[in-house]
Formats: sequence, C-alpha cells, structure tokens
Amino acid sequence: MEKEYYPHIVEQYVQKQWEKHNTFHVNIDYNKKKFYCLSMLPYPSGNLHMGHVRNYTISDVIARYHRMLGENVLHPIGWDAFGLPAEIAAINHKISPDIWTKQNIKYMKQQLKFLGFSFDWNREITTCNDQYYRWEQLLFLKLYKLGLVYKKNTIVNWCPNDKTVLANEQVYKNTCWRCGNTIESKQMLQWFLKITNYAEELLYGLSKLNGWPKQVKRMQQNWIGKKEGIEINYKVYKTNTILKIFIQKKQYMHNISFIKLSLRHDFCKKISVHNVTVKKFLDMYIYQTSLKDNTLSFIHSNLFVIDHLNNKIPIIIVNIMPHNIMASIGTPLYNSEDYVIAHKYNLITYTENNINHLLHSSDIKSNLKPLFCQQKTFYSLNDWCISRQRLWGTPIPVITLTNGEIIPLKEQDLPIKFPKYLFDQYKKFDYNQKKIINLTWFNYNYNGQYAKREIDTFDTFIESSWYYARYTCPNYNKGILNADDIKYWLPVNQYIGGIEHATMHLIYLRFFHKLMRDLGLVYNDEPVKNLLCQGMVLSDAFYYIDSNHNKKWVSYKNVHVKYDDNNLNKIFIDNKNRILTRHKMIKMSKSKKNGIDPNSIIKKYGADTLRLFLMFAAPPTISLEWRASGINGMLKFLKKLWCFIYQYRLLPYNISISVNITQLSNNYNQKQFELHNIINKTIQQVSNDIHERQIFNTAISSIMSLVNYIMKYNINNLIDYNIVYYALNIILKLLYPFAPHFSYVLLEYFGNKNIDFLQWPKLFPIHNNQFTVSFNLVIQINGKKKYVTTIPIVDANNKKKIKQIVYKNNKISKHLEKIKIIKTIYIYKKIFNIVTLK
Repeated sequence: MEKEYYPHIVEQYVQKQWEKHNTFHVNIDYNKKKFYCLSMLPYPSGNLHMGHVRNYTISDVIARYHRMLGENVLHPIGWDAFGLPAEIAAINHKISPDIWTKQNIKYMKQQLKFLGFSFDWNREITTCNDQYYRWEQLLFLKLYKLGLVYKKNTIVNWCPNDKTVLANEQVYKNTCWRCGNTIESKQMLQWFLKITNYAEELLYGLSKLNGWPKQVKRMQQNWIGKKEGIEINYKVYKTNTILKIFIQKKQYMHNISFIKLSLRHDFCKKISVHNVTVKKFLDMYIYQTSLKDNTLSFIHSNLFVIDHLNNKIPIIIVNIMPHNIMASIGTPLYNSEDYVIAHKYNLITYTENNINHLLHSSDIKSNLKPLFCQQKTFYSLNDWCISRQRLWGTPIPVITLTNGEIIPLKEQDLPIKFPKYLFDQYKKFDYNQKKIINLTWFNYNYNGQYAKREIDTFDTFIESSWYYARYTCPNYNKGILNADDIKYWLPVNQYIGGIEHATMHLIYLRFFHKLMRDLGLVYNDEPVKNLLCQGMVLSDAFYYIDSNHNKKWVSYKNVHVKYDDNNLNKIFIDNKNRILTRHKMIKMSKSKKNGIDPNSIIKKYGADTLRLFLMFAAPPTISLEWRASGINGMLKFLKKLWCFIYQYRLLPYNISISVNITQLSNNYNQKQFELHNIINKTIQQVSNDIHERQIFNTAISSIMSLVNYIMKYNINNLIDYNIVYYALNIILKLLYPFAPHFSYVLLEYFGNKNIDFLQWPKLFPIHNNQFTVSFNLVIQINGKKKYVTTIPIVDANNKKKIKQIVYKNNKISKHLEKIKIIKTIYIYKKIFNIVTLK
C-alpha cells in the first residue's frame, strides 16, 4: 500500500481488474433475486457532460449497493445513436453520420469506463445498428397489421430550422424541443401510431405507479387530459344539418351563450365554400398557426343552432379547442375566453326560465332524456406522429404503388437499411431532400409494378421506447425478444433520468410496453417500478456586453479574478481584460459556455472524488451547484482516510487478524461499547438513505461522521485495534458504492476477497449488562410533554423496542386508556410522540 493516495494509480489498477474478470456481466440466475437498474439511454454527442456523470453515478451507486445485498443485478448501457444532431454534424463536417456517431461512441465509452461505472458492456446496444432496428421494423409491421399504425394527410408541427415534423409532445411553448425555433403548421402525409387507443389505460395505470414521483404522474395526467361529459344533438337553423355538441357539465346548459366550433370541424369546411369570410378565417389560421399555439382567434359564422325549445344560439368558429373537442358550448360565466367572445359580439348568456325549470325539476332525468345523444369522453392526447424527414434514422419498411396503395414489406426483407452510398454524399454536398428522393434506391419493383420506397424514417423516440426490453436479450436473433429473459428481468426495478422526459420519453415508454404486452412479447402492464428523476447540474456563467448590446458568454476557463482598489470586492475579467458580469448559477450548457469538462476533473482529482462530490453536494432530485471548494473537500476526505488506514496498519498491533465480533464484544469496555453502537447506527442510517430514501448526501455525511469519530478514537490495546479494524472494514463497504476504486484497493489491503460482491454490512446488536449506557427520551402525547424516561443506548435505533418500553410505562399507559392511537413519531434519542384520535 502506498503511503499517499494517488487516484489515477488506484483507478487504473481496479479498472483493469474489472475488465480482466468481466466482473459485471450477468446471466439469469433463478437462485438469486434479480434487480434491474437502468439509466436513460445516452445520445453519443462526443463528450460526457456533468448531467450524464451525475445520472450514471446515481445508477451505479444503486446497482453496486444491490449487488452487495446478494442480488443478481442487470446494469446495462447503450447508445441512442440516430437523430438530427449527428446528421447536422455530418452536414457541417462533410462526413457520414455513421462515422461521426461511431467516433463519438468510442470516445464516450472510454469516458464511462474511466468513471468506473459497473455496466455490463456485453449487453451494449447501439440503436443505429441494423441488428437492433430490424426488430423495430418487424414490430412496426405487426402493429400495421393490427391497424395500430396508419398514414394520413394531416396538419402537423413543422420545424423550419430542423426541416422535420414534430410530435405534439416535442413542441414546448410553440417551439421545437431540440432547437428552440418557432414551429409552423403544415399539411403533410405522415405516419401515426394510435396512442389514443391506450389513453385511458395510460391514465389509469398512473395510479399503480407507486414508485414514480408525483410530479411526473401529474404531468402525464395533465398531458393525457381526460374530459368527460355528454354530446347533444343540435340542429342548424333552417337546415337539416345536425351538430353534436359536447357539454362537460349539465349545469352549464342554462348558461349557454353560443356554440363553439373548431375551424377543423367538417361543417366549417362546408360553409366556407359559400362564405368568403369563413374561408378567409380558415385559410389564415388552419396552416399558419401551430397545433400547440395558445393564441385565441374567432369569427362569427352568422349561423345558428336551434335547441329543443326552439331558441336560436349563434355559432362561433374558433382556431383552438382543448382536448381535441370539435364542438362545444360557450359559457362566459365559467370561461374567461368565452367571455371575450361574448363581449365582442354582445351575446347575452342564455338563461330562459323554462330551461332553468327544465334543469331543476324533480323529473330532471326524464326531461333531459331527449336532449342527450351519448356519454362522451375526450382526451388532449393525440396520436403520435412518427415520421421524420431525415436520412439518419430507421427506414420505414413499406412501399407505395403508383395508385397510392401501401404495401408493407415482409419479415424476410428486414432489415431495411439505406445503402452506404447515400451517406457518402455528405462528403460532397449539403443535405437536399429532392436529391435524396430522386435517388435510384428509392425506386422499387413490386411484382412488375413500379413502386416507391418510403423516404421518411422513424422518430428516434421509437428506438428509446423499447430498448430497455432488448437489453435483456441483446444478442437474441430468433425474434424481437426472448420470453425467458423477459420473464426473469422485467420490469425495470429502478429507472433514472431527467424529469424533462415526463411527457415525451416516459409516456412513449409506457405506451410501447403496452403494445408489446398485447403482442405477447412482455408479460406485465408497466415497464418500470421505480423512477428517480435527478436534478440539473448548475454552475456560474459569465458574460460581457458587446458593441451591439448583445450578451457574449465567456468560457469559465477564460475567467480571471482580481480585486478592487480596496481589496474587498471581486472583479471578473476575461483574457482580453474585459470586465465580466457574473450570472446566477444556471444549468451547464454549451451556449452559456459554463459546462465543466468531466475529463479535466478526473485528470485533476480522480473519478472517485468526482463521484463522491456529485453524490454529496445535493440530494439526487435537487439541482446541484458546482463548486470547486466542494470537490477539493472530497479529495481531502479520501486522502485523510487513506493516510489514517496506512498509519493504523503501522501500529504495534499490526498482526494478521480475523475479527470475531461476538467474542470481541464480550470483552468491551464502555468506550468500545459506545463505538460499536455508533457503528450500528451508521450502518442503519446509510442503508436507509440508499435503500428507502435514496438521499445519498446524508448517507455520505454519516460515513464521514464515523470516520471522524474513528480518527479521534484512542487505540490503547488489542481490542481497540480490532474494533477499529472492524469499523474501517464497515466504512469501506459503506463507501464502496460511491467510491468503488478507493474502497476496492483498501478492502483488498485488509485481506478481503471478491470485493465487488462483498456482503453489505449488517447490524450486529450487542447487549452488555455491565454498562448502563442510556439516554433520556421525552414522551409526548399529541405534541405535549408527559414524561421523561431512560432508554438503553443499544436500543436507540430500534423504534419497535422503544415503543414497547414506552407503552409498558405506567406513567404513560394511564393516558392511553380508551384512546385510539393513530401513529407514533420517533426523533432519534430526543422525542417519542404518540398521536391519538382526539
């Protein structure tokens, strides 16, 4: 063992051991409980950012912990390799996106290995590999056969910057989710998946996801947007046309001011033929307004409907309607937008006494019966548009005849992949859709008939919607999934990723799982049991104002600090001596030039230091503020512990020992007895923080507290030496999920074998009547102090035992007679509060 801690020597040694022994590769083992731990699929952009590192460190901590519990842990990794960024990079660099992507994967894979993540690299998936997406194409063909996939000419979200269609879920505040540009509406022939067929199940299933954050479930619930009500038939005045009008609540019927029709209602198209004003309105808004634009526009149609009491109600055409409703009522009393419409056209709320009488009569059901058409449910959720106008994606496996008939290709034709020469063009000219369309490969001979191959590719969210299942059998070549692997490994026990995916990836993931279930490929209703959404990584950002009054962001590497004349206030300057403004901490990003390169941190501090800092700086669900002082503190802690262990082994008691803790504890003095109980408390706290609470910063804090206690502990004899040895082994095992390289070497130094599968520390309670180590505990009933009792220190962590002691105390039991106890609250070594039904 080296006298000082050198992270790079330690990490290189340990990583070679893992690679040599293929340590983290797993197979089915029916003798073990399985645990499937998964992080969201990374995109191979070329460099890891701190958000990646935090995400994968969280998953690695959880995976390593569960291995130490003796579970069979699946912890895979792969690459979400198709998509616009690679294609745009290929255009800019005049190279194939295939080459660009493979280069990035190679580099990022090495970065992940440097960080010591315990991935099973034997299961690595790359979604642009045709042996992955061939099964995706087969899945598409099966869904097409079932009628769950269709193609239609429709108005879609179009990003003029990325020149591709976007699903509604990929539009945020009327902008593209990827580039941030304002989107447009465009009419195109596109492919759709019938996610709306699963709207009710997607909504209902949220109630079963007890391990998912409430915020994510609420976001999905709002996105699905269920609205129930009734549809009533109204006849258009002086015509035979019947309109079905949706009414959410019966009480709204006596406050109807007008009827609202969506401009996409078929009736609007009919009247536009003879009504120039309506036609202009439709032409203005049906194409130019985004499907997700929230700006209300409207026009009076100068038409009316007649209700069942022969009252005329005006028809107003509007450009937006919620929940995909085509026709509903205008109720200014309940809706602010309806009030704007009513105010413009001077429409008085419809409150005839006879309608009020009708609605409030005792025979309301029979009176309303002739009004009702049917019960009706609407959803905000729309079918998923899966066509994308790019080459770097999965080709859609269909052809189209000259008469427009769509022919799905056969399984034996798969995989359908674009020929290599299509990508070679990136070396010669910029991407141009017309040139792509006219290439010979897209022409197809179908039984002597001329046909065209589909030129669109799948939305890349499809690749990331089923990858978790393919990880269970990545090399299986007889079908989409292997039943034995699926039954053993699914569902995912722990999924880790950003909350920004709540209404995109996480809805698609659940939807695809249900599709595969209905195809007999998986065997449960939901893909993921527990979801952890990690917070962002924030750092300082600096900028100056240029001559055009624009902000110019400056890389943190070029920021320097000097002080004012009084040597009190900091002044930030760049390399050209320009004075900079310090922005508040914001998310690390390329645009703000405030990203911290993980490689530079690893090189300076080591991977374990970085991992430990990311887990210690904040709870995983909270945003983390990057501070150099914090990472320095983590390195000092590791060095201090390393140095202490080195010195400990040099003490006079340095002999070959095997601690028998039972025999050892029989000879404890009071000081040793107290230390043992502190060790137990630490084990319990860290176990609970990782397993139940998933708050890793407090777990690390507890480990540090035990380390500090040990360092102050005086070793006077062999029992002291042995209990410290026992404590250090416990510390290194507790620390192992967070700093695996560091812990591996020191555990090995202490004589442990098979380090990565050592058993997680267990509590070893001890009882010694020789000592009266206890603490005073305040007993409360409904927050009011009733008594103070003493509790043995050995029971400090045992709430069940404390409850027994308290209930048996006569001073307390007399207050609890004939009173119902709702719950008890125990504040460690301070208060035991009994909450009763008052």
